[in-house]
Amino acid sequence: MNTVLLMMGGSGTRFGADIPKQYVKVEGRPIFSYILEGYNKLPCVDRIIIVSHTDWIDYVQKVANEIGAGKLYKVVCGGDTRSESVKNGLKAAAEYAEDDDVMLIHDATHPYVDEKGTEEVIEGVKEYGGATLAQFNYDTVYRMDDDHILTNIEPRFNIVAGASPEAFTFGKIYDIYMNSPKEELEQMTSAGAIALAHGIKMKVVRANVLNLKITYQDDMELFTKLVKNYFFK
Repeated sequence: MNTVLLMMGGSGTRFGADIPKQYVKVEGRPIFSYILEGYNKLPCVDRIIIVSHTDWIDYVQKVANEIGAGKLYKVVCGGDTRSESVKNGLKAAAEYAEDDDVMLIHDATHPYVDEKGTEEVIEGVKEYGGATLAQFNYDTVYRMDDDHILTNIEPRFNIVAGASPEAFTFGKIYDIYMNSPKEELEQMTSAGAIALAHGIKMKVVRANVLNLKITYQDDMELFTKLVKNYFFK
């Protein structure tokens, strides 16, 4: 069984809106609904668990009902940190998941569903135990110092930008989150970083869509222009 853990428990303080960015409406719909609907239609996805900010759980469930997201298993409350939120989602999945099931973790700030890439990520997990979608670099990649002065060139073919989803066999990632010290989990910025620290190999799958992450207002402007004719046709 393949489960998508849709992470949307953050407050989006850097975005500057009066509500978290995943709930901002574009073309009359909250951003997360596009992602939810996309995964709900994807044949390789069996179930979806949403990790929501506690203040928005009822709203999320309402929107899910309106769009007919029949694969939605449960909406759970996020934690105080990213890792605590992932942990809450994994606990919900533990109600039915087997060790060899695939757990895909998608951050709602990445407002797209890469259908081909997701299928390849699932196959990567079956082979290696972990996999992630990533954006490859085709231009020159530089390293800079704290003053934004270039210091050297990095080999671009060995550097990728993380995208959503990243995925793992359920048994391995569940064990890590349940048994690792809280301090260790909170130091990591992603499930992928935690998995690598615990020796899980991760296959890199090239993203077939623009790896957009909504962090600032200009990111939202780009998504608004492309939502219907690119990201979600």
